[in-house]
Amino acid sequence: MPSDDFKKRTFDFGIRCVRLVEALPQTLVAQVIGKQLLRAGTSVGANYRSAIRGRSRADFVAKMGIVEEECDEALHWIEVLCALELIATDRIRDLQIEGNEILSITISSIKTARKNAKPQTLSGLRSPQV
Repeated sequence: MPSDDFKKRTFDFGIRCVRLVEALPQTLVAQVIGKQLLRAGTSVGANYRSAIRGRSRADFVAKMGIVEEECDEALHWIEVLCALELIATDRIRDLQIEGNEILSITISSIKTARKNAKPQTLSGLRSPQV
C-alpha cells in the first residue's frame, strides 16, 4: 500500500476516534476512558507520519513500533467502552475492523523492514570471519 494511502487511513482512524469520543455520554467514566482513546487513536496517524520521515530503517522500525502500540491501545479502549455498554457495539464495528487492519499492516511493515535490514551478501552467504 502506498504510504500516502496508509497516511490517510491512519489520519481518518484518528478522526473517527475523535468523533466516537464526542458521542460518549457525559459521565466521568466515559470521559476518562474517552480521553485515553483520544490520545491513543490520534497518535496512530501522528506517529506514522513521523515513521515515514525516519532517518534510517532502524528509526522507521522503532517509530512503527509506537504506531503498533498506540493502535492496539486504541482498540483496547474501544473494547472497554463496549464492555461497559457506553457505546453500542454495532456503532463501532467498522472502526474496530479498520483499527485491526491498520494494526496488521503496521506489523507486516515492521517485519518487512526488519527482514530487509539484514545484511545481504553474494548468494545469500555471509563472508567468512577472519
